[in-house]
Parts: sequence; structure tokens; C-alpha cells
Amino acid sequence: MCQRSMKLLRMFLFVGLVIVKWVEGFEDANVTDLDMQYVSGRGFYRPLMVGFTLINGAAAKGAVCLDGSLPGYHFHRGYGSGSNSWLIQLEGGGWCGTIKNCLYSKKTRHGSSFFMEKQIPFIGILSNKAEENPDFFNWNRIKIRYCDGASFSGDSQNAGAGLYFRGQRIWQAAMEDLMSKGMRYAKQALLSGCSAGGLATIIHCDEFRELFTRTTRVKCLSDAGLFLDSVDVSGRRSLRNLFGSVVTLQGVQRSLPRSCTSRLNPILCYFPQHLIAGVRTPLFLLNAAYDTWQIQASLAPPSADYHWNWYECRKNYARCSAPQIQYLQGFRNQMLRSTRAFSRSYKNGLFINSCFAHCQSERQDTWFAHDSPRIGNRGIAESVGNWYFGRVSVQAIGCPYPCDKTCHNLDIHWGSLLAVLTYYYYTS
Repeated sequence: MCQRSMKLLRMFLFVGLVIVKWVEGFEDANVTDLDMQYVSGRGFYRPLMVGFTLINGAAAKGAVCLDGSLPGYHFHRGYGSGSNSWLIQLEGGGWCGTIKNCLYSKKTRHGSSFFMEKQIPFIGILSNKAEENPDFFNWNRIKIRYCDGASFSGDSQNAGAGLYFRGQRIWQAAMEDLMSKGMRYAKQALLSGCSAGGLATIIHCDEFRELFTRTTRVKCLSDAGLFLDSVDVSGRRSLRNLFGSVVTLQGVQRSLPRSCTSRLNPILCYFPQHLIAGVRTPLFLLNAAYDTWQIQASLAPPSADYHWNWYECRKNYARCSAPQIQYLQGFRNQMLRSTRAFSRSYKNGLFINSCFAHCQSERQDTWFAHDSPRIGNRGIAESVGNWYFGRVSVQAIGCPYPCDKTCHNLDIHWGSLLAVLTYYYYTS
């Protein structure tokens, strides 16, 4: 009994270290499972399930996942008026910036195609139903799976550990494969992505534009990809440390735009706030002003919250104290400042709502439903569609928390986090 008690004690003492690992990019909650639960619970039609396709020619190009397995995507063909229109969505899933963390990732769906779902639901911006996705429902819609741990941007390897950092090559192999399957004839194209995929969308936006002729309408949508170089509650920069390790380990600097790396350290050029001004292709930024991932992992991670002063606030944002809300308002203000010059360009679009959320284009309830989040009288799907087709200029910024009553704020499921913590304790 004493031995068991000591082990439990060691586990909880180990929690601080374990949470640091969680902060370093392990977003292992299965988003597709959560989406399925939401769809069935809210009475939406059963979503389209789309099968998985491996990129068979990728290995010859060195375009492989962390474990050396083939990358792949899910592809549903467009039809009718959308048969020559293409929507590419880059999956998110955090980052790995150390050998140990990447070795863990390569045994998950974020590092190996062996662990990826054979079918996933296409909902939100990928839905094939006009009543759920009015502007893109009949386009060719592709979700490229994420298995490199560096936002599709690394180009290196560690032979001793058996790790392949080939995100840039995966991106190129996927584009070449899709071009051979008809994307070269696109009349319209939209590159999108969420979270780490949203960062990848910004990094690769101009490359995507170069794939097509000048007559093709090409634009990019970054959802929850506006990661900020912020000071955390301990006075350090947790996310800069993570991004620095990713850039260094995975050789990311070679994939970053020279327009940024010629004047700034490559680590800073991994932050979208330093990239967006140099993106020439029309770009839309969809972000929650109180991005839950950034709050949990960058602003107030447990590793920086030495006295657990943010514990109640992290569990339920309604329990945040006045100083904590003021701190979060400062984060919102930083986000607005970082997009000020970007939003002055008519070609760009912006939708920053004052919600506690992360990734709003992938969920049906936030993308397009009767009670979806709105700014003014327009929701997210309508705003993105208006911007893409040039119907209306979109520069939408919501009022500060707590005035937005349309938000679908995310709850943090601590039981799932505890399971991850326990796993790390017994496997580290």
C-alpha cells in the first residue's frame, strides 16, 4: 500500500513536467470523434464519410511521415458547378520539437499513417450538403492528413532515432498528386487549414498560388492559425521556446519565406504575425480572440502557473478573476494589433470573434448552423464565402468578452488530460 501511495505521489509531482510535454504540441483529442458526437447530438444529417488515400509515389521523393510511412489524404469529388473548383484543407495536430516527443508522435495518427482513421466525416467547410456548407458543398474537397509535426514545413531527419522530418516534401508530394488528378484545371481554388494546419496555410499560401494559371481564382483561409509570440503568466515565452525547438530540430528555416528570414530570426518567422504582411495571395484570418489552445499552452500553461492561480480560470472562463480577464484582454489587443496592417489590404479578410474557441471552420455548429457565432448579422461561413467570391469586403472584429452571446465556447476536458498525464508517467 505504501509503495502504491509513493507511486501516486510521484505521479502528481511529475504532472508539472508532463504538462510541459502536453504543451509542446500534443493535441491528441480525436476531433473527428468529437464532431461525430456533436452531429448526432444536435440532429444534423449523418455526415459524409470519406475514405483514406495513400500518396503512393511519395516515398520515392522522401515525402514520408515521422515514422517513414506514406502520407495521405481524404478526397471527395466535386460535381456540377463545383467540378472545377478545389478546396484543400490541411489538418492540424500540434508540433514536436524534441526527439522524445517526436518518438511519441510517430506512434500516433499525427506521426504515422498506420494509425490514421480509414474514414473521417466531412462536415463544416468540407460538408457536401448545401444546407451545411452553402458556398463549397459541391467542390472537390480534400483533407490532407498531418504527420510531420512541423506544420508541413520541415526537411530533415534523425537517422539514429528513425525519425523523418519531411513536412515540406509531404506538402509538395500531395500537391503534385492532386494536380495529376485534375486540380491543374481548377477555375477556383481555396487552401485552408486549422491550428497547425492554419499556420501551414499561411506558410504555403503563395506556393499554392504558383501552382495555377493567372486566371484561376486562388485564395487561402487560416483558421485558428494566428499564433502569437506572447509573454506567459510567468514572464517567459512558452510558445517561442516550443517553436524554436521545432524550427531547429526539423530544419524548418529552409521552408520559410525569404522575405521574412532575410530580416528576422527564422524562429520569429514561424509566427504568423511576422508572415502575414508578406503573403501576396489573398488571405482570410479566422480566429477566436481568446484562442483556447493559446491560453492553455502559451499564455497560462500549468508549467508557467507555479501556484495554480489559473486553475479555476482554465477549467471555466466564467470563473476568471478580474485581473485574469484583463490579462486575456491584453492578449486580444495584441492579436488586433498584429492584424492591423494586414486588414488594410482590400484583398484580405478577417473574422475575429470574442469567443473561447479553437478551429471554427471544421465544426458544423460554428461553421454554419442556425445558432452559429456571428459578428453583426453574419456568421463565419457567410463571411468566408462573401470574401472569397468578392461579394462583400469582410473585416469583422467582435466586441470584447463577455458581450458576444453567440459564442460556442469550448470546455476543457480534464479527464482526457489526466489520461494523457497518466500515460506519460508510466511510459517516460
